Amino acid sequence: MKNNGGFTLIELILVTVIIGILAGMVVTTFGGRAHEAKVNAAKGDISSYSNAIDLYALDHNDVYPQSLDQLSGGQRNYVRELRPDPWGNPYNYTGPTDPQKADYRVWSSGPDGVPGSVDDVDSNTTTATQE
Repeated sequence: MKNNGGFTLIELILVTVIIGILAGMVVTTFGGRAHEAKVNAAKGDISSYSNAIDLYALDHNDVYPQSLDQLSGGQRNYVRELRPDPWGNPYNYTGPTDPQKADYRVWSSGPDGVPGSVDDVDSNTTTATQE
């Protein structure tokens, strides 16, 4: 009997199974990270917009902007540009209800793009729902 030095069918199947198992482990480990990264990016943007809103109020005698559009343009740019959230939707802003309090809110509508749904992201969001 000749030995050609090649692999047997059993060896090829075994190697294929091992590669499949390793690929499955990698996908399950890193699969949900993209959503988590988008949520963290949205929180960072919201924090930046909140800082810009506070600076705007300081410069305008504690008068808060009516919309996020007031943060760019004009005499002073508080943000370079208004970018959409990581899912491509605009950020939402509600001004303060009491002029004496800084109770404004900046938030993202999340992956579904619907304001007020469970996947919204704001600075107080602690857990992220999966897409």
